[in-house]
Amino acid sequence: MRYISTRGQAPELTFEETMLTGLARDGGLYVPAELPRMSDGDIAALVGLSYEEAAFRVMRPFVGDSFTDAEFGDCIARAYAGFGHAARAPLKQLQDNHFLLELFHGPTLAFKDFAMQLIGQLFQTALARNGDRVTIVGATSGDTGSAAMEAFRGLDNVDVFILYPHGRVSEVQRRQMTTVAEANAHALAITGSFDDAQARLKDMFNDFTFRDEVRLAGVNSINFARVLAQVVYYFTAAVSLGAPHRPVSFTVPTGNFGDIFAGYLAKRMGLPIERLVVATNQNDILHRALSTGDYVTHGVAPSISPSMDIQVSSNFERALFDAYGRDGAAVAQLMDELKQGGGFHISQGALEALRADFASGRASEEETSAMIARALSDMGELLCPHSAVGVHVAQDFLGATPMITLATAHPAKFPDAVEAATGIRPALPPRMADLHARPERMTRVENDLHQIETLIRKEIAA
Repeated sequence: MRYISTRGQAPELTFEETMLTGLARDGGLYVPAELPRMSDGDIAALVGLSYEEAAFRVMRPFVGDSFTDAEFGDCIARAYAGFGHAARAPLKQLQDNHFLLELFHGPTLAFKDFAMQLIGQLFQTALARNGDRVTIVGATSGDTGSAAMEAFRGLDNVDVFILYPHGRVSEVQRRQMTTVAEANAHALAITGSFDDAQARLKDMFNDFTFRDEVRLAGVNSINFARVLAQVVYYFTAAVSLGAPHRPVSFTVPTGNFGDIFAGYLAKRMGLPIERLVVATNQNDILHRALSTGDYVTHGVAPSISPSMDIQVSSNFERALFDAYGRDGAAVAQLMDELKQGGGFHISQGALEALRADFASGRASEEETSAMIARALSDMGELLCPHSAVGVHVAQDFLGATPMITLATAHPAKFPDAVEAATGIRPALPPRMADLHARPERMTRVENDLHQIETLIRKEIAA
């Protein structure tokens, strides 16, 4: 299995090289050169398997020779051993033919744990085998950072630095990052938005002197291994509702496009997905782009669903790469227009290709709060605001085909928004009950590449 860049100018890599590299050296994102397919028989054979067994079968073709079967199986087993539900990603019925996929039973109560816990094990296995050490830098709108720090804290071969927008994450999200005590984990509160943090992260990858000096690696969803791990729960959810013998649809609350791109990969692999619905909050650039063909940034407006407060959706580049017939030069031109002018226009042919796979909708702040209240009163489900965005948007797409909406975080991660909508303040699980009493440790940084790189060099040398 080989991986190529969406911009066409970086060398092809193995799975392990792709995982440890993150962003391609031409600024693009790595994708498989060819996508493996699963037959109806392969998909049907997932029925009755544990989540770990299904994960091995779905992901194994992507790994190639980078890990042995035993190594890969052990990494999967360790990754999900700490989840709080035996099914790992259980389904709940909300309405007729509408189901909720609970992705918040991991150690940090968000869907990011599915990928990050696995990546942590894969990184440690590969680095220990090779005797290497890397510096992981990530940007987060809230959940990726805590999941990364949980996955990599205390590991022998890794230093991890997470940039998060100061004052723009929930208190629980912040504390999950700032209360990590291990010396190899560092929370950096950057002045600005998530888009600023993500831009500085990409700047670091494009500063090849710094990148090579600190052995920079990335765990944002620019890392294909992150997206791959998320493909699995599309298969397990669909199979539990009758796939491959009947189709299913998915609605995915998303800001950076990684989670729904995983669904797109599952569809390309042979899973009978009828519709993939992009659900956005008021920062609705993806909905606007799919509706009009114009991908134009308007600035980020803080919301009660902060993990979706994004205008530059990195993984959309992967979808564009396929929509433009895998023309790396065309994608590079679009990304240059975005960087220079704040937007680009999607060609008619590419837009039709995108619309063949993706539909979209948005939820305002008022609609999100109303859905949190309605889900509790009418469906008996307490939703986080991100999951509520998904359930709200899904209402316009319900029909004969089962709809699965992804519940991306536990409501206790966003207690203020949930309490304002329902009068109920959701409690953290017992294992996290002392979170607000733990001492915090973080560093404030300006939105300045030199300052951030200087800080990272200093901490590594300490």
